[in-house]
Amino acid sequence: MPKKICKKCKIFFKGDNCPICKGNQLASSWQGRVNILDADKSMVAEKLGIKVKGEYAIKVR
Repeated sequence: MPKKICKKCKIFFKGDNCPICKGNQLASSWQGRVNILDADKSMVAEKLGIKVKGEYAIKVR
């Protein structure tokens, strides 16, 4: 099963609903990836507004 991307949160996930916002608006077009290992200490996560560790798309269409 391929990973899906939430249009709102930009997180990659498997399943039907986003694990963060519980939404089901999915995107298939994206650019760039970033892996956040520790959202509390990451400056990148702070700049992107990410509060949960995971794999995120940088740009979603």
